[in-house]
Amino acid sequence: SNDPVSFLQSLCHTVVVQGVSAILAFPQSRGEMLELDFISAALRIPVVSIVLGEFPRRSLNPLHLQMSLENSLSSDADVTFSILAMNNWYNFSLMLCQEEWNITDFLFLTQQSSKFHLGSIINITANLTSTSDLLNYLQLYLETIKGTTSTMVMFGCDMEKTRRIFEITTQFGVMPPELHWIIGDSQNVEELRTEGLPLGLIAHGKTTQSVFEHYVQDAMELVARAVAAATMIQPELALIPSTMNCMDTNERNITSGQYLSKFLANTTFDGLSGRIKVKGSSIVSSENNFFIWNLQHDPLGNPMWTRLGSWQEGKIIMDYGIWPEQAQRHKSHMQHPTRLHLRVVTLIEHPFVFTRDVDDEGLCPAGQLCLDPLTNDSGVLDNLFETLQGENDTVPIQLKKCCYGYCIDLLEKLAEDMNFDFDLYIVGDGKYGAWKNGHWTGLVGDLLAGTAHMAVTSFSINTARSQVIDFTSPFFSTSLGILVRTRDTAAPIGAFMWPLHWTMWLGIFVALHITAIFLTLYEWKSPFGMTPRGRNRNKVFSFSSALNVCYAILFGRTAAIKPPKCWTGRFLMNLWAIFCLFCLSTYTANLAAVMVGEKIYEELSGIHDPKLHHPSQGFRFGTVRESSAEDYVRQSFPEMHEYMRRYNVPATTDGVAYLKHDPEKLDAFIMDKALLDYEVSIDADCKLLTVGKPFAIEGYGIGLPPNSPLTSNISELISQYKSHGFMDVLHDKWYKVVPCGKRSFAVTE
Repeated sequence: SNDPVSFLQSLCHTVVVQGVSAILAFPQSRGEMLELDFISAALRIPVVSIVLGEFPRRSLNPLHLQMSLENSLSSDADVTFSILAMNNWYNFSLMLCQEEWNITDFLFLTQQSSKFHLGSIINITANLTSTSDLLNYLQLYLETIKGTTSTMVMFGCDMEKTRRIFEITTQFGVMPPELHWIIGDSQNVEELRTEGLPLGLIAHGKTTQSVFEHYVQDAMELVARAVAAATMIQPELALIPSTMNCMDTNERNITSGQYLSKFLANTTFDGLSGRIKVKGSSIVSSENNFFIWNLQHDPLGNPMWTRLGSWQEGKIIMDYGIWPEQAQRHKSHMQHPTRLHLRVVTLIEHPFVFTRDVDDEGLCPAGQLCLDPLTNDSGVLDNLFETLQGENDTVPIQLKKCCYGYCIDLLEKLAEDMNFDFDLYIVGDGKYGAWKNGHWTGLVGDLLAGTAHMAVTSFSINTARSQVIDFTSPFFSTSLGILVRTRDTAAPIGAFMWPLHWTMWLGIFVALHITAIFLTLYEWKSPFGMTPRGRNRNKVFSFSSALNVCYAILFGRTAAIKPPKCWTGRFLMNLWAIFCLFCLSTYTANLAAVMVGEKIYEELSGIHDPKLHHPSQGFRFGTVRESSAEDYVRQSFPEMHEYMRRYNVPATTDGVAYLKHDPEKLDAFIMDKALLDYEVSIDADCKLLTVGKPFAIEGYGIGLPPNSPLTSNISELISQYKSHGFMDVLHDKWYKVVPCGKRSFAVTE
């Protein structure tokens, strides 16, 4: 506005005196920030500005608070300082890729401790564009810090420039091998690449990416909390605006805005974007939790970002057994962390996990020793495994099992490649896991309670579970399917007619009578035929004689017949015999299959079949309780789920047994198709089959506690196993050595 006074008066009467406690603004330039600074000072009302990047200001106005969507530089400084202090890297140098990059907060932290010593500040400016200039510059400074600096911290360097620096220093051999490298700016680790970066490089990034709406809600909550706190002391000043004339500059009377600003500066809470607090009376900081990552070799020798720990509430929390020691950082080859000892929970589901009894000595000649404690109590499991590993093993032999199968082979491969040991036990309640009575059951409950570090079985990845625990990338892809049983029926008395269609039967007998007519006519018209006019014939060939000949040939029975004597009749009789031979061959080929009995089964087109949505005449179907299949039906088809609850079973084997029971207890069983296909293939009677179109595509993953450091490592290995064919070998091993494996499944389109 050309008239600031008129603008302020208009804003005062339309906004301030209407009872507004604070103004929420979204400036996009430094000029707009200055205008808001002027408005807050003139109207004496708090203004909270949400900006993309932090704008530096010469003077701090307590009435104008600034909230940045980007990571505050102070948070990056705190994390980097904590990493240096954690590893006792007190001698460090800085590398800046931007001339005006603010490192004041970081330098302030290091100057507060006499242990830290700053070596050189290497400024990689835009002027060093050529490779030779950059090489000479780096060689000069890296030689000066050699032997005096243990760590190099990089600020303001994007990944393209960082990669260029490392490629040049590595190619020409100017990088000191003992130097530790830290990227001081927060990174999106999911987008980081490993090409061109040195092993041992440390980076950090947010645990969650906040969205713009989170910052807006946190800003509104900041004002609301401040108003609530101010109301508890002076409600009349906090709730009723005292400014009636914005041009009245009486400094003796405090306004409601000035009163509220004191509470804004002292408000702290955990918001959607992080921990919200006000620094320096005018900067609203959103302190995020950070993950700390390190570039290491994976078990197969490929570079991979590995999580070392997290930075929460001003301190580093290490992931057990993952953080590399300082001596290992000096090595340029693969680093081996402390060998982990994990507790793994599983669930019996063929062919992924089988169990058999141990031998007389309580050992497993094949497979892995596992416990079946029938409980989820962590204390009981601790005592059992402690006793099992002790010198005097007093664990009851009834609790010991030998576990083997698809998932056990995968677990053994992971343990070998990742260098960890494990204790294995079967989940106490036999459930995959569902939210029930205010807590999670089964495998999910054990992971959340800390009873187990890993869950390995046919563990379906779904939305509800993924919100509370971590899953690796899928190692097995499947879908849901429907299993039914075929039934044999007794052949009725007319079953002998089934091998041929009724039109075929009609054609045969019509042809028979026509042939008989022509045989009679040929015989009677021939001078050599058996007719009363024939030569010296004692017998007469009548129409009944022709029928007798044709029927005898058709049914292949020897009978007293009068064969025709004329050549034409005999030729026609032989043609009829050849025709009967073909008919008889076709009939006998189909007769055996028909006489065995007709196999019938429930024809279901899939999950949308009317028999499932509108069951009638006692149609019974179910699934496994607290499984992903039940969760899918409950979420997608509530009415169907309500009906089938009475027929749900504890485990897949129970559902199959109910189908095969005489009389049947289930007409159809819904479960993961990978499990159903295996049950079909091992059915000795070959009476089970899957029907309908597959639905609800899903995958099996390894379950881990939330924010587990092992998630990314295991996912990377699973991807490599897939590309190298190891998963195909497992599939062939456990799915192709069964008697009914090649039977075709009926699919109703």
